[in-house]
Amino acid sequence: MTFPDRRWMKRYVGSVVAVLLSFVALPVFSQTSGDPTTSEVIKIDARAKGRPFPHYWEEMFGSGRAILSLRDSYRQDLQEVKRITGFKYVRFHAIFHDEVGLYDENPQGKPVYNFSYVDQIYDGLLENGVRPFVELSFMPRKLASADLPHSFWYKPNVAPPKDWNRWGDLIFEFTRHLVERYGIDEVAQWYFEVWNEPNIDFWAGEPKEASYDRLYDVTAHAIKRVSPRLHIGGPATAQAVWVDRFIKHCAESGTPVDFVSTHVYANDTSKNVFGTDEKIPRRDMVCRAVRKVHEQVHASALPNLPIFWTEYNASYMNEVNVTDSAFMGPWLANTIRECDGLADSLAYWTFSDVFEEQGVVKRPFYGGFGLIAAGHIPKATYNAFKLLHSLGTERLSVDSSSALVTRRSDSSLAISVWNYAEPDEAGAPRRVTLSLNGLTGKRRARIQIVDSMHGSALTAWESIGKPSFPTREQQKQLREAAQLQSPEVRALTQNSPAEISLILQPHALALIEIIK
Repeated sequence: MTFPDRRWMKRYVGSVVAVLLSFVALPVFSQTSGDPTTSEVIKIDARAKGRPFPHYWEEMFGSGRAILSLRDSYRQDLQEVKRITGFKYVRFHAIFHDEVGLYDENPQGKPVYNFSYVDQIYDGLLENGVRPFVELSFMPRKLASADLPHSFWYKPNVAPPKDWNRWGDLIFEFTRHLVERYGIDEVAQWYFEVWNEPNIDFWAGEPKEASYDRLYDVTAHAIKRVSPRLHIGGPATAQAVWVDRFIKHCAESGTPVDFVSTHVYANDTSKNVFGTDEKIPRRDMVCRAVRKVHEQVHASALPNLPIFWTEYNASYMNEVNVTDSAFMGPWLANTIRECDGLADSLAYWTFSDVFEEQGVVKRPFYGGFGLIAAGHIPKATYNAFKLLHSLGTERLSVDSSSALVTRRSDSSLAISVWNYAEPDEAGAPRRVTLSLNGLTGKRRARIQIVDSMHGSALTAWESIGKPSFPTREQQKQLREAAQLQSPEVRALTQNSPAEISLILQPHALALIEIIK
């Protein structure tokens, strides 16, 4: 996870609810009235040629450290996010942490390996239809050159190894065991990523970059000793740095590399990401960084390397009005729009608030990174991902910075539109009119909306006084408040163009499906 300048903050219902729930259950149309201060007409040609639109934003999610995956609460949330997105990979920290019990040394100082929890961790993922994106971290205490715990609550050791050959042996034995247990055809579909954010305080090697290159080299060669079919990459940096120099190092040294990975958060500073003093809005930071890295890779000696963003989010801090709120819908949709074609995968950090980097979660809404809050309460972001999953696999060009227009394999259209405002801005209602040409036969529109009053449990939680520990009945009611309402269905005229008009409240994300 990402820390600017030692980012310590990161990884930092009764009658009222009944009234609120009855309000949330009203039809979408009643919530799209008002006096908009802006309007936009989006012209769409349903017969226009599209281009491929892979769902790169829902291939992989991040999550808390490895040992948490043994919890029932973690697995329940994983199953739920898998259900709405179909995601294929999950990444977490600390598979080598001492709590997993993998590495020890006997009284004579020789390595002893115990794969009991490792097997349970990866068995659990695979049984739920998700593969691991294996982050190789952190340093087992008995293999560390020093006792250098990170500030996270679970105190991972960020020191280099005391013996580089022994580190290579650990990687080899770990990887060989995985291949023996799951088979090479399975493990060849996994990815192995060396460390986490070595450019900041997750790596204590000195000098940082040169010592990380050594760590990568030893690790990559050990992985490939097991099988050349296995995928290895890095540098897994914060703030989108080192990628160009990392590729240069691998190309010149001949060290194997199968992909590059890095991270960025929307409130990272331009100084940290670009080395400039400009003010980059939260809306644009992620995709400015994604474009930078895309250009670096394509200008490098290895221009065809896949690019995996193994962490990103709208904030690295715990901001309730950002990651817990309806703001995330428009922010996420716009990020998908801007980054399309520039990355092979964007891994949202994280799928669940079963997460303990700042300690045990103290309340359901604290600005956590997950799609699902403690108590299995879906957030507005969960519903945003659910709606965006319905987009098609072809993208049609439109002259709008607030829309994604897609076509599905059955020729139906799936359109997302939004009303973006910064999280600390009140914003204003906005009228959006879709003007559709090229439709044939009878069509209808199905409309669903996520905003502060639809599909956002945060609003319901605030209405009951923000309890830190909701009762079981309150949790149930909050989960009900988080549900998306049934789609509003409108018949379309057979005139050309057919029009659909709706008013979006600030921070609203809408999905409009045009179906026969």
